Amino acid sequence: MGHSVSDKLRAARELGGPYDVAVVQRDADNGPPEVRKAEITEAVHTQWPGLAHVPVVPVRMLEAWLLLDEQAIREVAGNPRGHVPLELPKPTTVERLADPKQRLKETLAKASGCKGRRLTELQQRFPRNRHRLLDLLDRDGPVGEIPSWRTFVSDLTVALNAF
Repeated sequence: MGHSVSDKLRAARELGGPYDVAVVQRDADNGPPEVRKAEITEAVHTQWPGLAHVPVVPVRMLEAWLLLDEQAIREVAGNPRGHVPLELPKPTTVERLADPKQRLKETLAKASGCKGRRLTELQQRFPRNRHRLLDLLDRDGPVGEIPSWRTFVSDLTVALNAF
């Protein structure tokens, strides 16, 4: 499977099954979110005409949304009662971080307190840890202060209310 939106839509379509709406995430990566939304819309119209869809476009990277919940980070890092200061960014500045993915990796490592082989193992689990953080994301917490999150929630609400 390729990494483009079209490739992922083709793969989803091949899985079969009934789909009412597709939620398609693509980081803005320093460009205007509207460019990514247009890319998603064009891919959906090309690969799966008529499929309702909701674009999810974090301004920087999805990982920026995950850098705000200290307790979730500590839990995923395997050290829920840790006390090392994590120096998490504020919701108002998190989408201006140069590399949120790297910052999240570093923050998980710091929160874990691991060293050596245990730290290497933790870092190898990053994709799984990121998914766990998404599962734990407090949708009513600090992420609600991020404009791109609010846009996503609004777009999703509109799409779901259309059914």
